Amino acid sequence: MPIQREQLTVNGRAYRWMDRPLVVVCVDGCEPDYITQAIQAGAAPYLRELCEKGTSFLADSVVPSFTNPNNLSIVTGVPPAVHGICGNYFYDREAGEEVMMNDPKYLRAETILAKFSRAGARVAVVTAKDKLRRLLGHKLKGICFSAEKANETSEDENGIKDGLAFVGMDLPSVYSAQLSEFVFAAGVRLMETWHPDLIYLSTTDYVQHKDAPGTPAANAFYSTIDAHLKRLDELGATIALTADHGMNAKTDAKGDPNVIYLQDVLDQWLGKDVARVILPITDPYVVHHGALGSFATAYLPTGAKINEIIARVAALPGVEVVHDRAGGCRRFELPEDRMGDIIIVSERHVVLGTSRERHDLSGLDVPLRSHGGISEKTVPLLFNRRTHGIDIARRLRNFDILDVALNHLQ
Repeated sequence: MPIQREQLTVNGRAYRWMDRPLVVVCVDGCEPDYITQAIQAGAAPYLRELCEKGTSFLADSVVPSFTNPNNLSIVTGVPPAVHGICGNYFYDREAGEEVMMNDPKYLRAETILAKFSRAGARVAVVTAKDKLRRLLGHKLKGICFSAEKANETSEDENGIKDGLAFVGMDLPSVYSAQLSEFVFAAGVRLMETWHPDLIYLSTTDYVQHKDAPGTPAANAFYSTIDAHLKRLDELGATIALTADHGMNAKTDAKGDPNVIYLQDVLDQWLGKDVARVILPITDPYVVHHGALGSFATAYLPTGAKINEIIARVAALPGVEVVHDRAGGCRRFELPEDRMGDIIIVSERHVVLGTSRERHDLSGLDVPLRSHGGISEKTVPLLFNRRTHGIDIARRLRNFDILDVALNHLQ
């Protein structure tokens, strides 16, 4: 197939063809202070150089500040109201059940990755967790696999026969820093051998859920990232780095999880299980956060006095904002048909739960750190080249990254 090198339009935005290999990195859970602290500690000399000689912005993520909505916004260039992925987990009204949002059938927009691949570009995607692989790889012609299941790759499914042998590492635990290291090592290996036009790398936030910015473990992790980014730069790549969300401690003064159990609250007000609370943070990997995040939506019974309930929930200590469905979806650019009757966001150090009995926190071996709210929406937006033609008065979003990388770099 001949390569079409004219600009491509995806979801209403135009993108120029890559002028050199482009590596887009989503560092899961990367509160900007992780990078700042690692640089100050001398653990990230390449990132220091990148910030000094390239471009460094603070940008906003999608709210809810969770993995799936933000990764899909990054690769589509539009908010969840357009692409449809509004959480890791949601209540499917048509099916009448709560489900993971991993199936591409829930995706309502094409990805920039797939569009470039079908135009003839060599495109590769490597994710840490397999939950994202099918969404990010939807209609992609190229390589797409996860570190989690690198031992199960095939040419037909992933575009690569043996992911482990290709990367040259052992299969990492899903609960480890090595899972993300594998992603970066795969990106370097792809650049060295496959010579892609565009790579998308998406990590896991295992480290960020356990270790605060500036701690030895966090700095060591960012030192590892730093070395791989430097190697990608040496191989001639344009590097564009952002995050899906930040991260905050979610504990009280004693260090215990600071939780509002919304299902218990609504059960007390309305009756047992009359309302349904959905936590979009929910995914198969709950050990490090117990399915507790700072964003929730609730489905209320027919005839419920919504404004009264909104006022009562808003008065709960630790709640930042409560909206009805229309107002919340308008503010956060979410699809109305996939949200409940009310949308609740908790404050910086508070998380939202369903019922106390439904959350297993036995796997927490450190004080709870989590995300999902407005307080975790600030993320880094870094490029190893200078920018031009950007309206600096406009706050950039993490899903502007491909627009900047392809249309506004010198």
